[in-house]
Amino acid sequence: MSFTTDELARYQRHLSLAGFGPEAQATLQSSRVLVIGAGGLGCPILLYLAAAGVGQLTIIDADTVDVSNLQRQILFTTADAGQPKAEVAAQRLRALNPCISITPHVARLNRANALELIRAHDLVVDGSDNFATRYLVNDACVLADRPLVYGAIQGFEGQASVFNYKNGPTYRCLFPEPPAPGTVPNCSEAGVLGVLPGLIGTVQATEAIKVLTGIGEPLSGRLLLWNSLTMTSRTLRFAADPASQAITGLPPEGYGETCAVQRATAVNTDEISPADFHAEHRGVVIGGASLLQLIDVREDWERSLGAIEPSVHVPLSQLGTEGARAVLAALDPSRPTVVFCAGGVRSLKALVALRSVHQFTALRSLQGGYTAWVAASCG
Repeated sequence: MSFTTDELARYQRHLSLAGFGPEAQATLQSSRVLVIGAGGLGCPILLYLAAAGVGQLTIIDADTVDVSNLQRQILFTTADAGQPKAEVAAQRLRALNPCISITPHVARLNRANALELIRAHDLVVDGSDNFATRYLVNDACVLADRPLVYGAIQGFEGQASVFNYKNGPTYRCLFPEPPAPGTVPNCSEAGVLGVLPGLIGTVQATEAIKVLTGIGEPLSGRLLLWNSLTMTSRTLRFAADPASQAITGLPPEGYGETCAVQRATAVNTDEISPADFHAEHRGVVIGGASLLQLIDVREDWERSLGAIEPSVHVPLSQLGTEGARAVLAALDPSRPTVVFCAGGVRSLKALVALRSVHQFTALRSLQGGYTAWVAASCG
């Protein structure tokens, strides 16, 4: 093995590390790693793997930088807003370590490209933020016989594990089926502590280095749970399930294509699509006013960013209180009423209290929430 002068200077702490040394460093330099997502988890994963000297890093992310990302996505700056995350990340990482190769893909991982991409790499690190992608990545890694480093975050808590390592348990061994659409809020709905993806992403980068170099004991068959409020962690053990490992192909209808839009296309009588809402809001008018009543269940700070008007405002956490009763008294509980939040998850939960406690009888939740309504209005 041989290192350039720059590499000797750059990696000297690894080269002198007992139990690591030149052999492990050379292995990193010959490794190919696919990182899915350049968001909250992807940023620390990419930074540490690039700094460590992983020879070939591939980034796949279809998103662009938004100011709301900057609270936790540490590869980006305000000036990057609107630019593709994968390309901006690649530029930053090349500046960090010009000794390695970095390939950005401004695209979404889907059934059409997943197997080819994964087979071209030695290891996959999943920094995605949705269940559709997680199940697709898992199944493609099983088919391609590639280890998968997993991480997930929400609120103040995170988790990490290693799947499909030396025929070990897979993601489906731990979570056989995805949750029903809309039952688990995403980070935009539930929020996330900005430093948490740094903690979990760093764990993922550590596990990736361990798997690639063969040092230590990877988190295969173990799920690390981290609580940032108490700064405590615990590890749960789980076993491989032969039925969950028996994957023979990706479903013909696709994964990212259908699962990601499952919620948007599902028939749910409790929901109204943005298109139908626009039509009803414009078309059903009595005495110059829309027949539809609107209830906004977002928090105060969210409403200050914009709202669908006219609407009354009662945060979800306040439903059932005397304050909510006073606000809702201005509405007719028998009239058609649409409830909205940011993404359509909290508004579905609000229907229960509005029916049982406040006696509303003609309720629907705006599918996709205020975000979808804004997109439909712009389109």
